[in-house]
Amino acid sequence: MSKLLENVVGEFAKLPGVGRRSALRLALNLLRREVEDADALAGAIYQFRRDVKSCIYCNNISDTEICPICQDTRRDKKMICVVEQVADLITIENTRQYGGLYHVLGGVISPMQGVSPSDLKIDLLIDNITKNEVEEVILAIPSTIEGETTSYYITRRIKQLGVKISAISRGIGFGTEIEYADEMTITHALRNRVSY
Repeated sequence: MSKLLENVVGEFAKLPGVGRRSALRLALNLLRREVEDADALAGAIYQFRRDVKSCIYCNNISDTEICPICQDTRRDKKMICVVEQVADLITIENTRQYGGLYHVLGGVISPMQGVSPSDLKIDLLIDNITKNEVEEVILAIPSTIEGETTSYYITRRIKQLGVKISAISRGIGFGTEIEYADEMTITHALRNRVSY
């Protein structure tokens, strides 16, 4: 394999979810495109990485210091949905079912990986809650051991502020067979059951 091709494949393969075969397909696809297309891709990646900012209020990525969601006057500023990462925010936002603000933690507490509460944007969340008289905090954090630890820690910090704390419902997903669900999922499903 060409050294140039090997270098490009190696860089693509560093991306999450991209194996060597996918990386090779991407690299070969670039060869079929015009040089200008490759330049545009490289330029967009370079500019994104160089110029992207974190919102000073919610830690979302943005072109400016304050992201468009935090600038939107139609949003319910009394509600904050706490998520682990920007991808979670985008997923929730795409449902068009939530009209409040967000807070991106930037990870979850994981002592095994060396991530402590001080590594996350929890203090920024507490500041926003107190300054903006937030009435409800919705925890939309993954239901993993680390996610549950993070939710517990945040709940302990927020409870003393007298703010309502809720979490997104968890349980058996639509189309899932009960026999294939794990015990934690079934436990959450039983606790959060729906009345008809």
